[in-house]
Amino acid sequence: MFDHSSNQPVENFIPPANIHIAIIGLGYVGLPLAVEFARKFPVKGFDIKQRRVDELNNAFDRTLETESSVLSSVLTTDKIANGLIFTSAVQDIALCNVYIISVPTPTDQYNRPDLSLLIKASKSVASVLKTGDVVIYESTVYPGATEDVCVPVLEKASGLQYNHDFFAGYSPERINPGDKVHTLTNILKVTSGSTPDAASFIDGLYQTIVKAGTHKAPSIKVAEACKVIENSQRDINIAFVNELSKIFNIMDIDTHAVLEAAGTKWNFLNFKPGLVGGHCTGVDPYYLAQKAQEVGYHPEIILAGRRLNDGMGTYVALEVIKLMIKKDISVKQSNILVLGFTFKENCPDVRNTRVIDIVKELREYEAHCEIYDPWADPAEVELEYDITTLKNFEELSGNYDAIIIAVGHREFFNLDYEKLKKINHR
Repeated sequence: MFDHSSNQPVENFIPPANIHIAIIGLGYVGLPLAVEFARKFPVKGFDIKQRRVDELNNAFDRTLETESSVLSSVLTTDKIANGLIFTSAVQDIALCNVYIISVPTPTDQYNRPDLSLLIKASKSVASVLKTGDVVIYESTVYPGATEDVCVPVLEKASGLQYNHDFFAGYSPERINPGDKVHTLTNILKVTSGSTPDAASFIDGLYQTIVKAGTHKAPSIKVAEACKVIENSQRDINIAFVNELSKIFNIMDIDTHAVLEAAGTKWNFLNFKPGLVGGHCTGVDPYYLAQKAQEVGYHPEIILAGRRLNDGMGTYVALEVIKLMIKKDISVKQSNILVLGFTFKENCPDVRNTRVIDIVKELREYEAHCEIYDPWADPAEVELEYDITTLKNFEELSGNYDAIIIAVGHREFFNLDYEKLKKINHR
């Protein structure tokens, strides 16, 4: 219901009397939310992957973000008591009145935003949506996506009216996989809602679990925009130091030594060169760029940073090939060991890893690549990237012509690299 003279929704939000939460998507974002809310409210954790649901019901989290003891402490079979029940059946979340959607929002092969999982999740929620319910999105989107894409799906599939029968909000996730310090409860949470009262309810809901506090944005679009610029800013800064590393490499200057010296200035931003992948920094800038282009603006700096960072895997591979040629090592049919395949160190997440670019480039030169990553799941790597050369340490053939440390896992700090090198290259 809208007052068309002011173009503002007529406020008729009534907070749910007894909060019952459903978390849609149980990955790096959804699972920590489900666990924390389950300490305060009845929670249903929903995921379409039955294997994931079965593992979580057995208190095992393959992302390694949540310990088994923590999961066990919140699991319950009581459908109305505080605690957590995992399910893959939509009907099991029908009694909930707050739905938090935290499914992945990747890009496609052309770097265009892929909202298919978000739309599918919205349809699932719409099938059980009731008058008075609240739907909160945490998935990364471009500004406007919640109300322009998701809400129409909710309305059409449920037959309910936005801001009259149900309400919405957006609270961008800030999960950093593998980070045990900056966790959900220790990171200030941005919140927003589709009406002032809905926004206050959503903000208060997150305040029950987030020790660091909340920041209530003035609109859903502002909250959406803040998410994509956080990671776009980081992406651009990393692109800058990646470009510096290329320049200093040509000049035979140690990039890390330069950054260490520059870091002595109090306001220098301490970023390191490297591969930029993952579900946020390597993806979010494309969401912002897509929306900018739709409204008629071509974002030069954002896309320039993306191009540079997307090319770093190929750059690394070509630099290795140059070094091999200089040392009279034949690249064709050579044996190369790639250490690390996840998108970042000390974390099992392989989503959007740019190590794959190194491997693909080396294979173009008919080099044989073996990969060792103690954190990555070989089955997941094979499914997502068609890579079957992920080895256990005991399976490494040794006698490698080149070794690339692609990811800085702590297990690589004390490896005996001399034993891995080809004998006549030592």
